[in-house]
Amino acid sequence: MFKQTKVWLALVITLTLLGAMAACGGSKTDDNTPTPVATGTKPVPADAGTISGVISFTGTPVPNKKIDTSADPVCGQKNPNLTTEENVVANGKLANVFVYIKDGAAADGTKLDGYAWTGGSGTLDQNGCHYRPHVMGVMTGQKLTITNSDPTQHNIHPTPANNPEWNQTQPNGAAPIEKTFKQVEVLIPVKCNQHPWMKAYIAVLKHPLFAVSAEDGTFTIKNVPAGTYTVAAWHEGGAKGTEKTMQVTVAANGTGKADFAFGEAAATASAQSGLEMMPALEIPVVGGRH
Repeated sequence: MFKQTKVWLALVITLTLLGAMAACGGSKTDDNTPTPVATGTKPVPADAGTISGVISFTGTPVPNKKIDTSADPVCGQKNPNLTTEENVVANGKLANVFVYIKDGAAADGTKLDGYAWTGGSGTLDQNGCHYRPHVMGVMTGQKLTITNSDPTQHNIHPTPANNPEWNQTQPNGAAPIEKTFKQVEVLIPVKCNQHPWMKAYIAVLKHPLFAVSAEDGTFTIKNVPAGTYTVAAWHEGGAKGTEKTMQVTVAANGTGKADFAFGEAAATASAQSGLEMMPALEIPVVGGRH
């Protein structure tokens, strides 16, 4: 009788454990499960055009600052001229401005989320104790790969408003981290808890009609269906950055023009970071970034 009781007890425990495992597996959710990149079904027109322009900076920009990396000597060894990147200005042209189509429709009335956009993947690299690129965009559901090219540990910490916040350590030599964002958001600040001066910005849109201005201030948005759109240019600074807009019309196989200018007022505001990070010791560098 005692032996039979033990057998039944073992059987009950086994079934209970199996049931619990099945329940956990069945109810487990992953906030980063990729969602379809394309929200619409209409093919992108073959006669789509482009929007291009130049981002200028008027006046004298607030100089970027040299960063004291003594807290992690590896950073100083790999990147001895490490500086902040609030204002990357060369010959009056401004880099790292995120330009995107904010609203509007094609000439036939199709909204941008009605097209079957295709998306690849985006990469955010930690290199020289800086994020590369400093500003970038991805589509909703598009895979974002975070890599660590430094011989030191980093800690990636996006602080979104519309998407789930996460905070993950990535040691040197660790495998890439892969994430997705499901909600539109312009832009998500990213910081590193290990190195408080590190910051980047990620925009999330339902379409790929965006670009980031290069060091010469130029940008080009490709595959724009003929139509009239509100084009926005975003530059970091203050709590939410500074955004300017204009209306642009694109003809079939044509190019719409969108030139923007930011000035000293925006540069002064950029001295107040939108990221709540511990201050790093910074030494002014004449001439800005090196």
